[in-house]
Amino acid sequence: MTQRILLVIGGGIAAYKCLDLIRRARERGMSVRVVMTKAATEFVTPLSVGALSNERVFTDLFDLDDEREIGHIRLSRSSDIVVVAPATADLLARMAGGHANDLATAVLMATDKPVLVAPAMNPRMWTHPATRRNVALLQADGIRFVGPNSGEMAERGEAGPGRMAEPLEILDAIGAVLSRGATSAASLAAVPQLHVGPLSGRHVLVTSGPTHEPIDPVRYIANRSSGKQGHAIAAAAARFGARVTLVSGPVAVADPYGCTVIHVETAAKMLEAVKAALPADIGVFAAAVADWRVANAGVEKIKKTATQRTPSLELVENPDILRTIATNRAQRPSLVIGFAAETEDVVEHAKKKRKSKGADWVVANDVSPETNVMGGERNTVHLVTAKGVETWPEMLKTDVAEALVMRAAEHLSRNEAAAE
Repeated sequence: MTQRILLVIGGGIAAYKCLDLIRRARERGMSVRVVMTKAATEFVTPLSVGALSNERVFTDLFDLDDEREIGHIRLSRSSDIVVVAPATADLLARMAGGHANDLATAVLMATDKPVLVAPAMNPRMWTHPATRRNVALLQADGIRFVGPNSGEMAERGEAGPGRMAEPLEILDAIGAVLSRGATSAASLAAVPQLHVGPLSGRHVLVTSGPTHEPIDPVRYIANRSSGKQGHAIAAAAARFGARVTLVSGPVAVADPYGCTVIHVETAAKMLEAVKAALPADIGVFAAAVADWRVANAGVEKIKKTATQRTPSLELVENPDILRTIATNRAQRPSLVIGFAAETEDVVEHAKKKRKSKGADWVVANDVSPETNVMGGERNTVHLVTAKGVETWPEMLKTDVAEALVMRAAEHLSRNEAAAE
């Protein structure tokens, strides 16, 4: 049965993401009808929205033809879910206050369907006490939330929580709500995906993010990995039907829907969690694990002294998680994929890493500061295999994840067919 989405587009710069959300939803066989606030039409046009949705776009509560049939009631009841994206601070406030003074809020007041909200606003607006009260009230009323994410805002120099969730994250949340009917933000995050797709019946193990290796109770050795690429891979594998275990270092991104997430701090704990999660059909080792740790981390904060202002730290090598798993004959995944974050000779280093670590594939990327890959939303990768090197065009990390997971699913299917 076709899943029917009623999308309420609010008036924020993130409204442009809704064009991609509509496109991707329709690619998955969903139907999308759209209500736009007056402010939303200042950011994207009803013409563009209508062209992508292939449906009439609704904007006016007092449209004579629509309201002759009580249009806002019909709109609110004829879909399976109502999605509000972007949900601005003003729109959340009006929802929390029970306002119904335009078509969007009238629809939200009249609906008897689940409502999923994707907030988007300036970080200070998101953390403002009024917004926090409104969010808490809406959650208590059963409204589901996806996001917001943290990162750079449209305004220069502004960063923090407030970025609207990416279209694929919103689609994951829609699927979670429709498949299991989660009733709160907390339960939504715990809802498993239905395991149907090209990876149905498979177990995919993913590592993501940095590790933090303690120097003392307040300091640590780490790197700039955000975890966005690894988390996107885990989310894509879940969408493709896999049972996904994600072992994540400390990150600021949300746990992906439909995944079992194990949070760790250090390389040693990450390896321990990875071993415990085996066996797996696919292992994707996207975490940027710290190569070294302090041999004897301080149990108290290291203080400067008059005689020794700069402490001497003895470093020892951390366990090599990729090599450990790739050379584990007893429980080696059928496909082992490593990552190589390089700043020079990217492809050559990746080729050497694939052989030395025993990986089947290595995904290599240039993480020089000017690329803005670490912490950014886009990535340019090279897929290094025994057959050669493929250089993919620059894409969103979510698109890189989908392409990689699809390639992995096809690889397993081909190998199994050849073995029969």
